[in-house]
Amino acid sequence: MKKTIALTLTLALVLSLTACGKGGDGGEDKKSEGVMTHDEYMAAALDSEVVIETYVQAKQSWWEDKATLYTQDKDGAYFVYNAVCSEADYEKLTPGTKIKVTGYKTEWSGEVEVAEGATIEIQDGNYVAPITDVTDLLGKDDLINHQNEFVSFKGMTVEAADDSGAAFLYNWDGSGEDGSDLYFNVSKDGQTYTFTVESYLCDSSTEVYQAVKNLNVGDTVDMEGYLYWYEGANPHITSVSVK
Repeated sequence: MKKTIALTLTLALVLSLTACGKGGDGGEDKKSEGVMTHDEYMAAALDSEVVIETYVQAKQSWWEDKATLYTQDKDGAYFVYNAVCSEADYEKLTPGTKIKVTGYKTEWSGEVEVAEGATIEIQDGNYVAPITDVTDLLGKDDLINHQNEFVSFKGMTVEAADDSGAAFLYNWDGSGEDGSDLYFNVSKDGQTYTFTVESYLCDSSTEVYQAVKNLNVGDTVDMEGYLYWYEGANPHITSVSVK
């Protein structure tokens, strides 16, 4: 009898711990009626209407009642571009905030997004996605499967950004000034890639902006950011540390 009671109590404890260990709001894997899974979203045709539930990971910009957001759930990421959003609601979109987005799936130069005209509804729930190390996927077809996710790149080498030997450029062609986007090149296993500090996401007052301005060619760096896509991988970097 005592053994039976003990087993029952043990089972109850295991079930309790399992329920507590789901993370986030405990229900981030549940979709409301009519809401797409990430697989359904990815399979949807371009220019078709989509309805998703996702979680804000970072805010890129707000302008004239339109918000641009990096968002993610446990299955993948969604870039929300110029969605209708009041300034008051934008202030509520802290990291982890759950939102329902209704709009149209579009593509621009390889970047898949829910674009202009989308609407946002703030919902109950919270989830902050873990970072995924995609260093070994650079240059491989599988990298695009992590588009817009929060990712890391480790042990990369800073290369010259142009023929002058500069470690970074203001804008892709060097035409900008302090406060513009920063472009810099890093390499791994003999291949060079261009990364960006998007000034709307991380302006000149941020640590990452200043860190990139202080890079030297030959530095070895670890980085974090969002796997944006423009004619191929164009990560928007939010953190750089020199090893």
